[in-house]
Amino acid sequence: MGPHVVKAIEDYHTLRITDTMPIESRHETRIVDVADLDQVRRAAEGMDAIINLSVLRHDRKLAFDVSTRGSYNAMQAAVEHGIPRIVNTGPHFTLAGQTYEDFDFDLNPDIPPHPGTNLYALTKSLGQEICRIFTENHDLHVLTLLFLTFLDHDDPRTGTDLNPFTVSWRDCAESFRCALDADLDTMPSPCECFFIVADLPHGWVSNQKTKRLLGFQPRDDFKAVWHKKAD
Repeated sequence: MGPHVVKAIEDYHTLRITDTMPIESRHETRIVDVADLDQVRRAAEGMDAIINLSVLRHDRKLAFDVSTRGSYNAMQAAVEHGIPRIVNTGPHFTLAGQTYEDFDFDLNPDIPPHPGTNLYALTKSLGQEICRIFTENHDLHVLTLLFLTFLDHDDPRTGTDLNPFTVSWRDCAESFRCALDADLDTMPSPCECFFIVADLPHGWVSNQKTKRLLGFQPRDDFKAVWHKKAD
């Protein structure tokens, strides 16, 4: 996701890009382990916002270190440096785990969180709870963008089943520009979650809050996938 986000925001913001290994970019780059508070603290110095795209899904300890401890470190760095805006990220099941997936409809990002027992979901959900608690005790805002499936905007497939939580890579990236530009004073609370999903006809999940508060307008609806051509 990182390269897509950089492309979407680089003309509007001065970037400092971090990764666990060297990367080539015309922007400033640093090697940072998000599980190391001192490294995160140094990387955040002088910034106006933090975007946390870090993830590790399968190893129990590393998943906790990255998704949970990493969220704490990002929030702590924001507090120490007076950074008012954090854009957090995660999978849709940070909120809508299997109990919602199997039985419910018209889901919105203000539902009570039910992440289930998946390691990825649990570590991200714990990270999200850390973000919420920080916003209750410090003067900062967290906007959490939640995703599931990504497709290229010009994906050639037609008439095939599509996951009901899908967005194009370019629309996904645009949601970050929206989150960086959004007026924090208009947010219902200092910690808000948003479903980043295309306008799809199933109605299983809703992107209306994302449109209303972030000004997000997805360009790609993948009609070719959902509609079969008549023979």
